[in-house]
Amino acid sequence: MLKSLIVWFGLAAGILQAQNHLTATAAQRYFNTVRRNLEASADAMPADKYGYRLTSGQMTFDQWLNHSNQRNYSDCAVLKGEPVSELEKKAATLKEKDEVTKALKDSFAYCADALKGIDDQKVISSASMSNALLHLVVHNNEIYGNVVGYLRMSGIVPPSTAGREAKKGK
Repeated sequence: MLKSLIVWFGLAAGILQAQNHLTATAAQRYFNTVRRNLEASADAMPADKYGYRLTSGQMTFDQWLNHSNQRNYSDCAVLKGEPVSELEKKAATLKEKDEVTKALKDSFAYCADALKGIDDQKVISSASMSNALLHLVVHNNEIYGNVVGYLRMSGIVPPSTAGREAKKGK
């Protein structure tokens, strides 16, 4: 029984250590990737396609980007320990490419700043901190997955695919 308990605690400590590493370090890497992909998608889509929707039941391209913008401010306010910015509410009203793209990039810059101030201990200090960090990465990847369809239907190679193709050509 004692041996089993010692082994269990050893495994639990190892798992917690691995989770801590994944929480802050890997999440930062994935954040940077999805940030590049969404910002490049915003730049690549022509202005006249910002109101485009794949089907009548889906959001428009600009609404997807605005949704990312809003959630970035919400999640990163938690990471910073601040109230949610008024810019989160303003995002829903943006329609034009220039304003949507700038707002998206500003929200990602806000999050990059928030991520500078976190470490493993801070992230695991509360469920809301852990959830905000994971949601930041996972949710933006889900949004990027949707945005890819809009780009492809508009004849644009998505940034993540274009990056892989560029590496093959070298």
